[in-house]
Amino acid sequence: MPRHRLGIIGLGMAVTPHAKSLLDLKDRAEVIHAFAPSEARRRVFAEKFPFSLADNLDAVFSDKNVDAVLLLTPPNTHLDLVRRAAEAGKHILLEKPLEITTERSLEIVRVCRAAGVTLGIVLQHRFRPAAAKLRELLAAGELGRVLGASAGIKLWRPQAYYDQPGRGTKARDGGGVLLTQGIHTLDLLLSLAGPAAEVMSYVTTTPVHRMETEDFVCAAIRYRSGAFGTIEATTAAFPGYPERIEIFGEKGHATLQGTALNVALMDGRKVEMASDDSAGGTGADPMAFPHDYHRALLADFLDALDSGSEPRVTGAEALRVHFLIDALLESGGASKPVAVRQL
Repeated sequence: MPRHRLGIIGLGMAVTPHAKSLLDLKDRAEVIHAFAPSEARRRVFAEKFPFSLADNLDAVFSDKNVDAVLLLTPPNTHLDLVRRAAEAGKHILLEKPLEITTERSLEIVRVCRAAGVTLGIVLQHRFRPAAAKLRELLAAGELGRVLGASAGIKLWRPQAYYDQPGRGTKARDGGGVLLTQGIHTLDLLLSLAGPAAEVMSYVTTTPVHRMETEDFVCAAIRYRSGAFGTIEATTAAFPGYPERIEIFGEKGHATLQGTALNVALMDGRKVEMASDDSAGGTGADPMAFPHDYHRALLADFLDALDSGSEPRVTGAEALRVHFLIDALLESGGASKPVAVRQL
């Protein structure tokens, strides 16, 4: 297959694992434009990565050589940029979350479908080997019918993180710990346990942070399959701990903690994958993780472009976690159970 020619839009905090991944995948993809509106940001990026820079957005969207773009900008910019990319016929790999509201997220999916362009979402936790192994075991029925599936997301962000302009605001980020951090683990949870049906939650902002949105959520969840579970998500748990997913079924129990997997089956078998100590990003430095899973996600996106199929994490797939987050926040505000919207 010929190499894909890509444009990167957004050279902020999120760009580094993508840029490193594209260097690894240079036989399959070439970055011909890297754009940020800030000259200073372009200069810093150029000191680290050997990609051609663009000083205006039109240069990226009007270049017929560009067949796909990576949109790595703040969430509140996504819809407008997706519209422009889709109108230009560019395939799109979009950083999570889709947008700051679910209605704007739905519009992103609709726009891409109408234009016939591929839309992939950056939810890289699905590409961790331990997560892939657990998915394989569940698909093979090794744990039997799933009875319980829970997630613990105990992260740490210092106040300095939220002191940055726009951090933790509804206007720019769309939300707090759920939409900005927890979305990765919650997406992985749903991909393993299946769609959620209903939640009952408590939502708050702790005294640890001065911020507009939530930094602590505790909830019970009922899945469409009939399974139950709990969700705990916070950025106030110093110094930050690996995310944890626990699933138990009629034939055994599985714990996915960071990049480690431990499975105990009732017939005596065990499946273990040791942590590679690379999960990272759970503490004060949100980017303290390797780029391995971004590379796997990018490779999957390129595979989809080559084959004309869909990437593993489509826009429609990502909407499921947006619907769950909406229900968690609504339930916390109303102090009652809330049904989770379905596709």
